[in-house]
Amino acid sequence: MKSIAKFLSGRITAPVTMLIALFFAVIAFGPLAAGEGGAAQPGVGLPANNETVLVDEALAKLPGQDGTAAVIIYRTEDGSKLTDEQLNYLRGTPVPFVCAVGTPPFVCAKLEADAQPSYINGVAEKFKDYSNVEVNGAKFVPPATIAEDGSAAVVTIPMVKYEATDEITKRVEELRTIMKDGTPSGLIVKLTGPEGFQADIAGVFAGANFTLLAVTASVVILLLLITYRSPTLWLVPLLIIGSADRMAQILAGQVATAFDITLDGSVTGILSVLVFGAGTDYALLLISRYREELLKFADRREAMATAWRESAGAILASGGTVIAALLTLSFADLAGTRALGLACAVGVAVAMISALFVLPAALVSFGRWIFWPGTPKLGGVNKTDNGLWAKLGRGVSKRPRIVAIAGFVVLAALAIGSFGIKIGLSSTEQFMKKPEAVVGIELLAESFPAGATSPTVVIANQDKAEEVVNAIKQVDGVDSVEIAKTFEGEALTDGTINKITVVLTGASRSEEAYQSIVDIRAAVKEVAGADAKVGGQDAQALDVKNAYAHDQGLLIPIILALVFLVLVLLLRSIVAPVLLLLTVVASFFASLGAGWLVFVNIFHFPGLDLSVFLYSFLFLVALGVDYNIFLVTRAQEESGKLGLKQGMIKALSSTGGVITSAGILLAAVFAVLGVLPLIALTQIGVIVCIGVLLDTLLVRTVIVPALAFIAGEKFWWPRKPAK
Repeated sequence: MKSIAKFLSGRITAPVTMLIALFFAVIAFGPLAAGEGGAAQPGVGLPANNETVLVDEALAKLPGQDGTAAVIIYRTEDGSKLTDEQLNYLRGTPVPFVCAVGTPPFVCAKLEADAQPSYINGVAEKFKDYSNVEVNGAKFVPPATIAEDGSAAVVTIPMVKYEATDEITKRVEELRTIMKDGTPSGLIVKLTGPEGFQADIAGVFAGANFTLLAVTASVVILLLLITYRSPTLWLVPLLIIGSADRMAQILAGQVATAFDITLDGSVTGILSVLVFGAGTDYALLLISRYREELLKFADRREAMATAWRESAGAILASGGTVIAALLTLSFADLAGTRALGLACAVGVAVAMISALFVLPAALVSFGRWIFWPGTPKLGGVNKTDNGLWAKLGRGVSKRPRIVAIAGFVVLAALAIGSFGIKIGLSSTEQFMKKPEAVVGIELLAESFPAGATSPTVVIANQDKAEEVVNAIKQVDGVDSVEIAKTFEGEALTDGTINKITVVLTGASRSEEAYQSIVDIRAAVKEVAGADAKVGGQDAQALDVKNAYAHDQGLLIPIILALVFLVLVLLLRSIVAPVLLLLTVVASFFASLGAGWLVFVNIFHFPGLDLSVFLYSFLFLVALGVDYNIFLVTRAQEESGKLGLKQGMIKALSSTGGVITSAGILLAAVFAVLGVLPLIALTQIGVIVCIGVLLDTLLVRTVIVPALAFIAGEKFWWPRKPAK
């Protein structure tokens, strides 16, 4: 450690380190920047053996089922019945029934009564150029379906599936222009369906990460200016952490590609926030210790070498803990969760390396003037020894039991707010602002059966398809069920399996719909030899919900065990890690409760997204341990010379300011996630923001010292700090 500290602070080696860092920064903003990965929208990422995934694979083998669709809904503005003019526009003009010459009149009358009415020149004709289906050699779009209440009509356009987001967006824009042209007055028209959702999600994410980066950088600049009150010092950590963020985006994209993982817009957004937050935290800790050592050493290089040696252990332990916790997500069922863990682990590693190796070389390359106007002078008084945090520490030491009880009462009161939390958002509830595709789904649900917007799909062996249909008809919550047919009216099959379409009475992603899926799966498994599987959007959403529940049950104990192990190895103690972990968990539930109260009473969110509990727990536990490590490692260092009581007071006085500054900055940076369009990201940002503030202002600066004072020297048991 001494040799590394000497190298980073050396007269020649520090500039060399800076040149190496500059080289990588040029790469990050240069040609390799194109290697940055990231899809515009989050994927599902269920395991390959999941039932809905297997259904999708089977559907792809059926004729005409490997494409996609755009759904256009026409509805009267006030929900009244369509007028004759509107009906003629939507379904076309009726074709009179013509009986064959020579047919007896009574036969003609019977045929006319039984015949289905047919129409020509309906609105569906406008979209036929986009169809991937041909009937009698011509492109074909099924005619508009009129709702039973007569208030709306829907046109479904079968299309070739595009992979490129820009091609999808262009096609949807063209369709939206065409659908509005010539529409009679009094009709609302919206495009939704798979194509509409893909285009709109890409649209709401377009430019969002740039906005996130700009707002994050602005928040960091403001808080660094407030923290250092210097017109120059803030530039050094900002430029280094900003370059680290860019490098992390590129490296994370390349690593994800190597593991065949796709990074979506939500992952890259969280990655930026984490790099800026964690990187700035580490920078604040190092700079604080460097400023402190400049009061003792005339040579700034000696001061930096000492500051680096004393800070490196805490930063390495802190960063290592966060990285290890993130890598536990590799055990998750969902590919999106694994992607988040991998990308953010890379990001924290880059941030930690930048703060540990680039920042000290950059700081020491400048003179003390970089701190101007608060330039630390040799022999100057360390104001923290008698500052606010020292006084707080001495106050807590006088009545530690009362303080600890009061602190836990506050946390418990906030945690009570978590009772009654609703987990899960429907497909129309996931956006901060509703895009057109969501509005279209809501309009569909008002005029058609709730489940018609996302029918359930069942795949079964052809010779058992009728038995499967009969079994599904007996299930509560099923509105209709039929064997899917081609546009020519024949059963849809590849010769071995049939597709069965089921419309549920329950709204999409509702508990009623989920229960129907569970019951249908149980019913079709009773049909011997059918090999039936249940898929579709609701089944997929249910499987994702179950996967998150599985991941939480698996990963949360692993994260806790890992953090505990790191604390034991770092402190070589048992009592301290147990108490510290207790405060971290209590802080999480308090922030979850407080966050839920905010969501219900201010934002009026209907529930928490499925991902929020696990991700918030991960970030709060991993990042909360950061501040534990900053405080307790310093306390252990000082306790060897002063005893636990005075050592903890000294540690609190020395780190209280930097922990508070770092916590406020990290909380503000996570709150910036609210600029992204997904409610899930806003919820994660708010909960982590509240949790970090609780950690820095209450837990780490009040409750942890109180617990240490209560335990006395047993806080370090079985180890005693070396004297």
